[in-house]
Amino acid sequence: MKKSKAMKYWSLPPADVLQNLDSSTEGLTENEAALRLNEHGENSIKTRNTAPMMLFINQFKNPIILIMIVATTISALTGEWLDSLIIISIVLASVVLSFLQEYNASNAIDELRSKLHIKSTVLRDGRQIEIPTTLLVPGDVVLLSGGCLIPADGLILESDLFHVNESTLTGEAFSVEKSPSIVSKNADLPERNNCVFMGTNVVSGSATVLVTQTGKATEFGQIAEELAKRQPETEFVRGVRRFGYLLTGIMLVLTVFVFIVNVIYQRPVIDSLLFSVALAVGITPQLLPAIINITLAKGSQTMAKEGVIVRHLTALENFGSMDILCTDKTGTLTEGSISLDNAVDVNGETSETVLRLAYLNASLQTGLINELDHAIIAHQDFDISTAQKREEIPFDFSRARLSVIIEENSEYKMIVKGALNSVLKICDQVQIDSVKQTMDTPTLDAIQQHLEDWSAQGFRVLGIAEKSVTLKKEYRVEDEQAMTFMGFLLFFDPPKDDVDETIHSLSQLGVQLRVITGDNKLVAYHTANAIGLTIRNALTGAEIMNLDDKSLTSVVETTDLFAEVDPNQKARVILALKRNNHVVGFMGDGINDAPALHDADVSISVDTAVDVAKESADFVLEEKNLDVLRRGIELGRTTFANTLKYIYMTTSANFGNMFSMAGASLFLPFLPLLPKQILLINFISDFPALMISTDSVDPEMVETPHRWDIRFIRNFMFTFGLISSVFDYLCFAVLLFGFNAQEELFQSGWFVLSILTELLMLMVARTQRPFYKSKPAPILLYSTIGAGILTVILPYLPLRNILDFITIPPLTLLALFGLAILYLITTEIAKYFFFRSRFSSKR
Repeated sequence: MKKSKAMKYWSLPPADVLQNLDSSTEGLTENEAALRLNEHGENSIKTRNTAPMMLFINQFKNPIILIMIVATTISALTGEWLDSLIIISIVLASVVLSFLQEYNASNAIDELRSKLHIKSTVLRDGRQIEIPTTLLVPGDVVLLSGGCLIPADGLILESDLFHVNESTLTGEAFSVEKSPSIVSKNADLPERNNCVFMGTNVVSGSATVLVTQTGKATEFGQIAEELAKRQPETEFVRGVRRFGYLLTGIMLVLTVFVFIVNVIYQRPVIDSLLFSVALAVGITPQLLPAIINITLAKGSQTMAKEGVIVRHLTALENFGSMDILCTDKTGTLTEGSISLDNAVDVNGETSETVLRLAYLNASLQTGLINELDHAIIAHQDFDISTAQKREEIPFDFSRARLSVIIEENSEYKMIVKGALNSVLKICDQVQIDSVKQTMDTPTLDAIQQHLEDWSAQGFRVLGIAEKSVTLKKEYRVEDEQAMTFMGFLLFFDPPKDDVDETIHSLSQLGVQLRVITGDNKLVAYHTANAIGLTIRNALTGAEIMNLDDKSLTSVVETTDLFAEVDPNQKARVILALKRNNHVVGFMGDGINDAPALHDADVSISVDTAVDVAKESADFVLEEKNLDVLRRGIELGRTTFANTLKYIYMTTSANFGNMFSMAGASLFLPFLPLLPKQILLINFISDFPALMISTDSVDPEMVETPHRWDIRFIRNFMFTFGLISSVFDYLCFAVLLFGFNAQEELFQSGWFVLSILTELLMLMVARTQRPFYKSKPAPILLYSTIGAGILTVILPYLPLRNILDFITIPPLTLLALFGLAILYLITTEIAKYFFFRSRFSSKR
């Protein structure tokens, strides 16, 4: 088999390309496909490397860790090799701990993602079968239709009004038509109208495609790095970035200040450098990336148990911040089991003729698989063996109709099915009592009255039209004219029984529900009323078209229903809501939902959705269910709350300790803590911190959406950090003046109090309630107690000499316990007033 790229397959006849690839129009055999899969590898592009070695190396990308390693190496070369070894050991232990947690989280995430497979229809051994797209190989023959993601690069062998969206590669917003042809060898990618490319998607029509390139050899694979479109920065990622700026500024000021002071006091430069860098390490929440990953991974695993696959992990935090959920009504507000209730003529009488025309159109079309066609076919079976399909004009969302040209009894007929008003546009006649008449105004008024009456009863109404045609090679959209209107199709999808309770619970969580649907406005109103959803205002697609972005942004705030909208209008509504500072979720499953899914903060689809919708979504549900979304919102808020617990605890405690050390270094004749002792404080307190992801969350923390509030975090850090620092200086006074502590006793005593206060701060900061009224997760409680016990007994263990600790006298230890209890009481009182003032300011 020759390399298809080298032969420039777009410039050759299809027969030559088939020969070069040792394939045929009937596809490959299973055996040959297996051999090629082994040769070419899986048809995928790895965008994230979770190899253990890479994850481990990534832990050292923190510049502070690198500085610490360099500084301790210099220290070892100057003779302080034992201290350097201890510091390096603590740093490496922290790195390994973080690596193990991230590695386990990554494995859990990959396992969840592997449950979601995109499949392709291929010809193998001359038979149509479905296989995961990852198993495609060069030479495979793939069958594509509307809604499919194009799984690999290929040459078109056959097509039927085949339109493809190539914006991911070319940036062109409009779809392009593709068909079999031969183009120049030097044709640029957009000019290759006989080819399809991985990463693009089918808008309408159908095609048979010969796969020429897979995986990294595709156009998309070769330029993936350059093409990887940077997703809009999410609320959560933006918060992490701004939080990082805050800490970096504080860290730099403290570190430089302490280093300069120690040098002025003529302390050893290397010791001063190590102490300053250890301070920087101490104030940095090194485990924040690991804590976030662990917390998110646990949340995604919990959601997976409830039938939700999380495709983009950080979106879980956005789920908790979401305050508006936009959804179609089908399958979420309704049962999603659309059935054909009746087929009627213009007089509103049941018509076998109209039903058979609809059956022919639905069963013979191949451009777009949909539930309405399934409902028609399931309603009543017809013998259509006398009819043969000759051509098709596929469905597209701008026309909102589909045409099939058939031959039956030596006559050729075009049958059109689609949205009622779209079908009426191309009709100049109407059949009444088996007689064709000119479409006049009274007849049109009567048809519109039927539409309003049925829509008000909750029926979705489609139109059916036909006309005789002469056979020709190709039919175009322009041929859809001078049709005869035959009648109506009435579909019904009953509202879900318990959806009103779910809507109420969403409202209790502070999430507004907005309905965005392509259905008739009256049908949507009927469904909303049936489930008790209050509609303040409604907009139709035609009305949205007449609004500019500024006007739409103003109107959407009080509009709950958007009906008869096209795909671009759905996206406009989403963007307008986002401009009003909302975190917007969107749930969709069709081709027409892809733009809105891309633009939403939280995009949700279902496992039965078209490929392009699933690929655009952050979450994929095993079933359409608003109650599952409610649970997802609660999990998102739980995840966010647990992340904030770590930030509150570590920043306030660390800032207090570092501020105290910076001040103490001004008046003490020795370092208040040795660098290895500072790092050991971080290391011991990290153990219970890693258990925060398992912690329970108070109900009030999930009642409303939460966002990053950097000012609030900063105020919390300063307030409780300074309280911690006050107790540190009390500790200094007790040790220096009460017990006349020298260097080693001072360091040993403050080491114990520093960790005890940090552990107590964890219990205080994990809840807005009094700490004894909020029950922590058992593993968090036990790990905190274990860390506290280890801290207290460390100065009494044989290895105390290595760490430069000495045994703390019982009376001194009792005084430290007293300070710790007083600290707990003080922080509880301060927390009460701190949160009360915040809520008062919000009111």
